[in-house]
Amino acid sequence: MMASNAVKYMPIHGGTTTTTDEIKSFFSAVKHRKTSAFVYAFVITFVTFTLCVAFTPSPNSYSPWFSTSPSQNNTLQAPAPPENRTLVTNNATFESPTIVKNRTDPSQPLLTAGSSNQTRTTTDDDVPNQTAAPSVDVSVNSSSSSVKQEMEKWSETLKDCEFFDGEWIKDDDTYPLYEPGSCKLIDEQFDCVSNGRPDRDFQKLKWKPKKCSLPRLNGGIMLEMLRGRRLAFVGDSLNRNMWESLVCMLKGSVKDEGKVYEAKGRHHFRGEAEYSFVFQDYNCSVEFFVSPFLVQESEIVDKTGTKKETLRLDLIGKSSEQYKGADIIVFNTGHWWTHDKTSKGEDYYQEGSNVYHELDVLEAFRKALTTWGRWVEKNVNPEKSLVFFRGFSATHFRGGQWNSGGACDSETEPIKNETYLTPYPPKMKVLEGVLKGMTTPVTYLNITRLTDYRKDGHPSVYRKQSLSDEEKKTPLLYQDCSHWCLPGVPDSWNEILYAELLLKLNQIG
Repeated sequence: MMASNAVKYMPIHGGTTTTTDEIKSFFSAVKHRKTSAFVYAFVITFVTFTLCVAFTPSPNSYSPWFSTSPSQNNTLQAPAPPENRTLVTNNATFESPTIVKNRTDPSQPLLTAGSSNQTRTTTDDDVPNQTAAPSVDVSVNSSSSSVKQEMEKWSETLKDCEFFDGEWIKDDDTYPLYEPGSCKLIDEQFDCVSNGRPDRDFQKLKWKPKKCSLPRLNGGIMLEMLRGRRLAFVGDSLNRNMWESLVCMLKGSVKDEGKVYEAKGRHHFRGEAEYSFVFQDYNCSVEFFVSPFLVQESEIVDKTGTKKETLRLDLIGKSSEQYKGADIIVFNTGHWWTHDKTSKGEDYYQEGSNVYHELDVLEAFRKALTTWGRWVEKNVNPEKSLVFFRGFSATHFRGGQWNSGGACDSETEPIKNETYLTPYPPKMKVLEGVLKGMTTPVTYLNITRLTDYRKDGHPSVYRKQSLSDEEKKTPLLYQDCSHWCLPGVPDSWNEILYAELLLKLNQIG
């Protein structure tokens, strides 16, 4: 039967023996199986893909599934591959600014990055997981804004004011500008209260111009004005008086006085040719260069082989190479021109190889200032630096000069009657003539008259704590009636300088 059935369904002449219904049934079954397999495969693939995407971290540290993507305007940089990352290790030493000592190139910055003993300990929180946005120093921007506000506040009031025509008025509430004994860098010669001076009223006077009021010196704002700059005082010990006054006021206004220091670590400021106080947080310095004549002191050998001191009227002082790159320079000269050698002018003044047998001191002074003026014209760029010249500071010796018993020890009040003031010094008239002939702007700080009132402001017998045996025999014979106690008169000079900077600092880059 099976054999016969097989024969029954064999194709005849290549034709099929399958019926039409059987063919349809077969293709229907095959189609159903393919559809089911495709559906199952699609579902499994979709679920697998979804799980992989959902739980795999995005390279940009945000998942499009769980957070909002950054704005199109923000460019977020992908982190470097792990092999290129350098992690900050614990106890890493960070570099901090250090002072460039013995700098001769004015273009060289005051502070540069260098080694430091400061060590900063980091934690895992210090290691960033993504690129940080650039930081903004809010404090610097805020301080710069304060400077601008201070300039705008005072510009109209001060621009037409004659600073040097005024009077001394008492101010018990806000003066002195720093407490006596609070500034340890004041030289013993100027530290009158520590040397035993009993009265205090001389510290409570402030200079009041007739047509305006001077702004009280704000140390924080002045340091911001000096940020990244050098301020240099050049001249005699009266400029040292002014320099110490300003350093004290600025030092007392900083948050960390440990970051204010003399560049070479010195604590006494007499006897050397230059000093520089660095304010590290402001990348600035306030410097002093000893140059009592502004021109060079020299010597020659005469025909007998004897060395003789001379004053080279045609050569600027040797320290000029050090201060010529300063952004603000305050010059002075005058007191040393009253000494016997300069006053007599005999075989002392020199130009080239010629030593004048005799030369009038005013003519010598004019020649020296002309040399100084030519140096300023050649070496100072008025678009980058401001130049000031502080005038002659009055002395008040009674009964003699500084070396012949002159005294001022009993003076406790200023002169109040103008008729007792001394005539304007002829040397300052010579100075004014030189300044008028210059093309480089120089601001003349004409403090002569305002100091002439202050016969009460000198150290007198309170110039030192310990007297020598000879001085003890005649203590009143040795008095200082030319320099000034600190706190005291030079603080007002610096307030005038502060006012001038508020008006002029925007003139330089």
